[in-house]
Amino acid sequence: MPTPCDLTGRGILVTRPKGQAAGLSHLIEAAGGRAIPFPTLRIEPTADPEAARRRLLEPMDLLVFTSRNAVDHALPLCPGGRLPAAARLVAVGKATAEALAAAGRAPDLVPAGRYDSEALLALPELQDLRGHRAVIVRGEGGRPLLGETLRARGADLAYAEVYRRVLPEVDAAALLARWEREVHLVTATSGEILANLIYGPSCLSLEYALALHGLIPERVETVTSDTSGRAKRFDTPDGTFIYEPLPPRCYPHGIVSRSTADGRTYLVALPEKALCDIVLRRFDGKKPEELALFL
Repeated sequence: MPTPCDLTGRGILVTRPKGQAAGLSHLIEAAGGRAIPFPTLRIEPTADPEAARRRLLEPMDLLVFTSRNAVDHALPLCPGGRLPAAARLVAVGKATAEALAAAGRAPDLVPAGRYDSEALLALPELQDLRGHRAVIVRGEGGRPLLGETLRARGADLAYAEVYRRVLPEVDAAALLARWEREVHLVTATSGEILANLIYGPSCLSLEYALALHGLIPERVETVTSDTSGRAKRFDTPDGTFIYEPLPPRCYPHGIVSRSTADGRTYLVALPEKALCDIVLRRFDGKKPEELALFL
């Protein structure tokens, strides 16, 4: 089978979590490249498995899986390692559907063509959910769109959070030392993930985070982040990335992980933190009436 591109002599940084990078690494090597593993995320079981286990035992009409990780981490919490027989199974995407089928039950509902929450929500079967109990199986702090929409359509909704995403403890010094010589391309599936990757530790914040949370109407072109390091600015073909420093004691508070449509995860400030960051940086030392006008 012909390869889609020629990567001969190129080093490709693979940022997928350990255990999920083999497929991409194989494709890179089949195209003549060299896969350089550098996971920017680690997937772990939830810290509270009993809460998820109880949720999966409850009566339900719909059991919605948001990712392959959700399937893999839910199965050990199900009685006998088997999915509930009574509920209709729903998968957000193709990989999730394949994981469910491998676990013994193919999903009853899965979108065709496009695999994300928006495509799933467009299915006719999910338009009127009055009188239906739905459980979404996901990672901690997952994307809110799916749950909010199902609830708005009448579903009695609950979450079973079966895994969590944590930052791996890695020493990047050796990689940085050979970066210019060996790394030619970096894999990232969204601008948000790229922002976390370009410079760290960092999390999306300020105006860009408020736009992500839907709290400001205008489009924010510059990707703004907090960092516990030094101030940085990177002008790239994919946009401008600005990192503004916070004292290390303040940086880690109010940060959550969010998922892209394909299940990849990035770090972003909560709305309250993003707003406080704006006030701290944009209005420090200015007159109180200017701050009042902004708020």
